[in-house]
Amino acid sequence: MALLLAACHSTPTERPDTLVNLATVRTGPRVQADELDGAIRQQPDNTGLLARRASLRLAAGQPVAALHDVETALQVDDQDGDLYFLQARALRALGHLNEALAAARRAADAGFNSPELPLLEGETHLAARHYGAALASLDRTLRLDPDQPAALFYKGLAYAATADTVQAFDYLQAARARDPHQPEILHQLAFLLNAYRVPEEAATYATQGLRLDSTSGALHYDYGRQLELQGRPDSALFYYRRALVFDTTQYRADYRLALAASAHGQRPAAIIPHLQRALRRNPRLPGARALLAEALEGQHRLPEALRQYRMLVLENPSNQHWTFKVWKTNELVQASLPDSLRTTPRTYYHRAPSARPRPIEPLSPLPMR
Repeated sequence: MALLLAACHSTPTERPDTLVNLATVRTGPRVQADELDGAIRQQPDNTGLLARRASLRLAAGQPVAALHDVETALQVDDQDGDLYFLQARALRALGHLNEALAAARRAADAGFNSPELPLLEGETHLAARHYGAALASLDRTLRLDPDQPAALFYKGLAYAATADTVQAFDYLQAARARDPHQPEILHQLAFLLNAYRVPEEAATYATQGLRLDSTSGALHYDYGRQLELQGRPDSALFYYRRALVFDTTQYRADYRLALAASAHGQRPAAIIPHLQRALRRNPRLPGARALLAEALEGQHRLPEALRQYRMLVLENPSNQHWTFKVWKTNELVQASLPDSLRTTPRTYYHRAPSARPRPIEPLSPLPMR
């Protein structure tokens, strides 16, 4: 008994806790999709498994692989509306807008009636700039789900694209009321207010957005733009540079930096990459191509400058200044090439010969006196 009591009161031997090394833990939709590989190999005709893996691959940013899974599943069952909806999502992610809309129609024909379907159609029409069709699809979404923030957000973008500022602002505000922690909504509100020269209100939304997402290039641009509109250009340039650090696709930041650098009539070499990136994103930025052409010419990069001047002539066929710049720059380019590489013959300029003098008639002898 004494031994038993001693055993009961003794401290049990403790095992040290074994901590999991979090650096070695693999998770996320891509890993979950890979974990389905074995099951799908055993059941290659299981459309549920294929659809699950397609959804995970879409979430992991693998639309090509997702589309392959969906098409494999549709070969087994071509009457499943869920599969057509997944196909539409994958095609939309790949930028195949017309094909995505066709797949969405097949999903509806097969009985898929979730509010997500007209929402996808509306966003796809919006991407294709079919604003009337986008609004019609988004209205159908809101009839099924009146508090859908994404539908309200996309309606705001559609109205903004058609210059209906009041409606755009109202729908964006409604989306924000239902999803106040979405940085993209705050960005669009700030961008819209900056576009209509209301920088004080734009600053409020940009500040709120940056608190939620301090790495958003779009929100850094918005904040810089309101500073520029309020007469603080140096501070604005800081935020434009930060915008490009976080997101190199913010071409408006490139454009504003180039405009600031050339504001005093100079065309430094530093503005060339900014303008090149900006024009790749938006070829119609006011004055950007002219600035780029002049900067390239100033750096003696004449063939590149000539290409930009020729594009300016195509965009402005009646502008004699750009026509002259094409002729002049082309002459300089041709003059720098050896004869074998010239695309136009060398032009020689000869002084026009003066008129041949009339022969001097011999003087008749003077009469003898």
